[in-house]
Amino acid sequence: MTLSQFHALKLWHTSHSRERPMEKNTWDIVVTLWVSGWVGGAVALILGAPLAEILCISLLFLPGTYVAWRAKLHRAGRLRCDWISALR
Repeated sequence: MTLSQFHALKLWHTSHSRERPMEKNTWDIVVTLWVSGWVGGAVALILGAPLAEILCISLLFLPGTYVAWRAKLHRAGRLRCDWISALR
């Protein structure tokens, strides 16, 4: 996921927060977990906790994975995802 896509999603969720509060809250959780992966990764390295390191590294890929998963479900017609158009 590029920074411009990340920004476009944030703008879409902010501007549609009244109509789609669940979408915004879910995106905020994804971003919060992503940031905790960055912060926790440094702490896990300092403390030498290998399981925490693995978890934090996997959290770094969460936004891109979430967007890809939602796009796949949208294309399959299983889930409506209006913010996919913001990525283009």
